[in-house]
Amino acid sequence: MRCEICLKAGMTGNNVSHSNRHTKTRFVANVHKQTLVREGKTVKVKICTRCLRSLHKSKKVQKVFAAL
Repeated sequence: MRCEICLKAGMTGNNVSHSNRHTKTRFVANVHKQTLVREGKTVKVKICTRCLRSLHKSKKVQKVFAAL
């Protein structure tokens, strides 16, 4: 899934063992379906936990959320 606010998504990388063997892995973003209130209406959004925490603090994230 992808965050609708910051567009954060998963990325790929390698698990590296003690013997230095590399196996592919996927690091997924911590995205949740959340019901939020925007302009008096309830809106269901997929939002990462970082944006959810920042929604109450950062004016930048609040501005992006209001534009959606």
